[in-house]
Amino acid sequence: MGMWIGRNRKARVTYGFDEIALVPGEITINPNEVNTSFEIPRPNGQEPLKLKIPIIASAMDGVTNVRFCIEMAKLGGLGVVNLEGVQTRYDDPEDVLAQIAKADKTTVTELIQKLYLPPIKEELIAKRVQELRKGGGIVAVSSIPQKAERYAAIAQEAGADVFIVQSTVSTVRHISSEYKSLDLAGFTKASKIPIIIGNAVTYDVVLELMQNGVSGVLIGVGPGAACTSRGVLGLGVPQVTATVDCAAARDAYFKKTGKYIPIITDGGMSKGGDVCKALACGSDAVMVGSAFARSEEAPGGGNHWGMATPHANLPRGTRIHVGVTGSLRQILFGPATVDDGSQNLVGAIMTCMGNVGASTIREFQETEIIIAPSIKSEGKLFQTVQGVGMGTR
Repeated sequence: MGMWIGRNRKARVTYGFDEIALVPGEITINPNEVNTSFEIPRPNGQEPLKLKIPIIASAMDGVTNVRFCIEMAKLGGLGVVNLEGVQTRYDDPEDVLAQIAKADKTTVTELIQKLYLPPIKEELIAKRVQELRKGGGIVAVSSIPQKAERYAAIAQEAGADVFIVQSTVSTVRHISSEYKSLDLAGFTKASKIPIIIGNAVTYDVVLELMQNGVSGVLIGVGPGAACTSRGVLGLGVPQVTATVDCAAARDAYFKKTGKYIPIITDGGMSKGGDVCKALACGSDAVMVGSAFARSEEAPGGGNHWGMATPHANLPRGTRIHVGVTGSLRQILFGPATVDDGSQNLVGAIMTCMGNVGASTIREFQETEIIIAPSIKSEGKLFQTVQGVGMGTR
């Protein structure tokens, strides 16, 4: 499998969202009658956590805070608070967020690095979780693997429902002589709440992560709008191929064990069509950042920066200005006032499901997919020239 790229070396051809299209079905369904729900399995035979919509807001400081996540929960989705960001370094992070928003693009990365130097205040971890709990809905927080055991214990004690362990690349086996790596199997076994881990993009890694007791896997390395990992490290797999490969691992694990562990495509989706394609390629839900950074409720004020932007030695993210286009409700459910697909994401999912004849997300995953690199440009010359509709990026 693959193509020769030189003597004795082959490479696979892989695909991103702009290179495929979904084929309409032989029957259609009223979009208002499809089921978009998503479940996160819980350990020890507990009932799964249920979401009305398969959309999670990324744990990024320009996207989520307590206020945002409470509103997201009311709308049927899930927001995740980053336990290693400004929300747990500063009692009042508003001034810090304003500094980042106002900074010149030539100095903003250095400023972010400086602002993320103060240590995490562990009392703020419990405080943020308690604030989320008071607001109602599912409480989800995240950290990197090195801090996961400590921070998960604090968060769980304070009332968290879901803990996400997130890094650029996640594997079960991690070699280091400088620090102790996370014992994933032991960590998930000891946890009373679901552990979701990311990020991964390959069949074998996802299969091994599932074998170690996780309740979900985030799929994607480097596709995020504010992420620069692909440029800095040359690392990543386009999201269509990554999602299909990892969905195959999920299905193989389910066939062998009877346990269905969801995969969540994370990054690279700013429009409704991208979200639809991710789900049709096999994802159970999506994690989105930049689309929500545009909401009035997002703490970044229309600015969005990558999770690895603050890295002291090798930043792998940047701050981008995405603007504020509407409320979180508009972005999720409309009514859309823009023509580029960045609002009414749930409406896009429901309409697409209806057009392919899928009544559930599981059925949506069986949609016929074609390779169609011209799908966004065919017949769209005027939109492209004028920079409107599908002519925007």
